[in-house]
Amino acid sequence: MAETDSSGRQWSDEELEAGRLLFARPWDYATSAKAFDQLPAHDGLEIAFAGRSNVGKSSLINALVGQKALARTSNTPGRTQMLNFFVAEAPLVLVDMPGYGFAKAPKREVDAWTRLIHDYLRGRQSLRRVFLLIDSRHGISANDETVMNELDTVAVVYQIVLTKADKPKKGALAGVVENTAKAVAKRPAAHPDLLLTSSEKSDGIAELRATIADLLAN
Repeated sequence: MAETDSSGRQWSDEELEAGRLLFARPWDYATSAKAFDQLPAHDGLEIAFAGRSNVGKSSLINALVGQKALARTSNTPGRTQMLNFFVAEAPLVLVDMPGYGFAKAPKREVDAWTRLIHDYLRGRQSLRRVFLLIDSRHGISANDETVMNELDTVAVVYQIVLTKADKPKKGALAGVVENTAKAVAKRPAAHPDLLLTSSEKSDGIAELRATIADLLAN
């Protein structure tokens, strides 16, 4: 039976199965980079996960691959301080990016990984899509808008993933979805479809897997 995601798109059983199979493979940590000149050689299509500190990037990656500790998670903002690369037996690389915005770390370190984020987004040729994670309890922040502006400028396609969608009340969540969709509609590099996810409840994970598998196939 086909499933419909938050954008109204219907995913067929075949598309959902392709996503399941892609992420059923064993995924492993490959390498990390703390500066642009340390990035690994281009080796397959890259999908990056960006967002504010503590928005749930590492938790979402772990939910995608069905592994509890592939990406390191923490309740402390700023735990991920490098670009972390994960690979499987597929021409696909997952990139866990440092969070931007508030972080419990010295300012010079925050400044360094913020520069790394922007250098990577501007200059990585193998980057196919950025999944920009937004906390569904708060919606788009000023820091998110800064990153969206840069992605629009460099014409890197990005797609909004609303995380922690199990946390807000239904009415509040509907308001965030509506406001986010309106904001995205005005942006040239933004993919129009929103994805709602909960790493804790596994909501939206199958649809996100199918989205990535579709990217790989096309």
